[in-house]
Amino acid sequence: MSSRPTFAQGDPSASTKIERDVWIVCGVVILGMVMSILDTTIVNVALRTLSHDLHSPLSQVQWVITGYLLALAAVIPVTGWAARRFGAKQVYLTSLVLFTAGSALCGLANTTTSLVIFRVLQGAGGGMIMPVAMMIMAQVSGPQRMGRVMGYVSMPAMIAPILGPVVGGLILENLHWSWIFFVNVPIGLIAFILGWRMLPHTDSGEAGNLDVLGLAILPAGFAAFIYGISELGSGSALGSGKVIVPCTAGVILIVVFCFHALRVERPLLDIRMYANRVFAGAAFTNFGLGAALFGAMILVPLYYQEVRGLSVIDTGLLTGPQGIGALIAMPLASRLTQRFGGGRVAMCGVSLLCISTVPFTFIGANTSIVAISLVLVVRGLSIGLCFMPAMSAAFSAMRPDQISDATPQINALQRTGGAIGTAVLAVVLQRAGAHAHTTEQLASAFDAAYWWALGIAVLSLIPCLMLLRAERPGRESEPVVERQEALADAVGV
Repeated sequence: MSSRPTFAQGDPSASTKIERDVWIVCGVVILGMVMSILDTTIVNVALRTLSHDLHSPLSQVQWVITGYLLALAAVIPVTGWAARRFGAKQVYLTSLVLFTAGSALCGLANTTTSLVIFRVLQGAGGGMIMPVAMMIMAQVSGPQRMGRVMGYVSMPAMIAPILGPVVGGLILENLHWSWIFFVNVPIGLIAFILGWRMLPHTDSGEAGNLDVLGLAILPAGFAAFIYGISELGSGSALGSGKVIVPCTAGVILIVVFCFHALRVERPLLDIRMYANRVFAGAAFTNFGLGAALFGAMILVPLYYQEVRGLSVIDTGLLTGPQGIGALIAMPLASRLTQRFGGGRVAMCGVSLLCISTVPFTFIGANTSIVAISLVLVVRGLSIGLCFMPAMSAAFSAMRPDQISDATPQINALQRTGGAIGTAVLAVVLQRAGAHAHTTEQLASAFDAAYWWALGIAVLSLIPCLMLLRAERPGRESEPVVERQEALADAVGV
């Protein structure tokens, strides 16, 4: 299979017809990709159960989500180098092993600490799966066909995190919470066997040197900062050493990394790219959206369980309308981006996100579930109108040789934003509901958390406005093949 030239060469003159072999390879890698993405939110409906069974407060249990997201963000920048050094197929299979082993260990965990540690291992594997899967798909499809292939692939990739609570609810209703993780084991084994037999060996170029120092500094900085935030939810005062010390250490490490990145030729993340205002706007828009959307995704399931007393299956199904909205918006977002530009469409999406968050700030103990579901549909629409247009704007502003550095930065910022948003909103909810004795008081705690979510969403308008103003006109006239070749470079062709 590896001898087929269409897989490694990506000849621009090749037919635009997508062969059966290409679809087979894409189907194989999508299985692993969707499995890893689903796990970013499948645990959301289980937070209450985990808190009860593991005898831990929400501020500690939320690290089951936050730790996973941080691990994803930590390994994303290194996947391109690893694929060039060891081969995309080998890295993909290794990531499946890590993810599957981490899933099995998570299911066996009996303390919050062990569960968080195993989730980090799971996230280290899951973080490599998606970028390497995209790299393999780009290599087998070639630049002319990759746009169509990625269009089909983006649908399950975007819907998976939204459907996570639904799948989690179905599992928790009938099985022990450990099966949220055990279910990945047979899927991971099947994905590994199919990958071993059907994926081609491809050439991803020269590896170069790995920025080991940057890899050690940056993830540690983010982890320390988020740990300090989480200590607020454990009862520590804002000015206490348990909060100030790790937050300060985290900020210092991030600043040190920035200076380091400016001094080396090939840093882990090339921060010089932020001199491009379009890229900076798109990157920080994705950071803000990650914080606003992924962070707020923990609130609706908890509201349905804690305030309304609904079962996990009902909770999971009632989060489904958000996925419906995203399904409707994503095909529209692609066409709108081509016509109006990514900045304008992303601005509409972020504005819609802010508007759809406002009703939740007034949520009560008896708010109509139908009304909540309708608002979730609107939030789903905002998801579909936000992420991909901002990505497209960033790509259109970059030279082809820059996009391979731009892609991991945007993905890492999005995951880090999600981790920070989850930690902040979990802490706010924990502190606001600490003295709640009635369902009305508990509902008020969710009001407070959603005011913070609204604030995060509003702050996302700032980089989005920057993106809108800086976006270069006339890029839409670029030849299609040139833009596809640039995107191919982004994922390692």
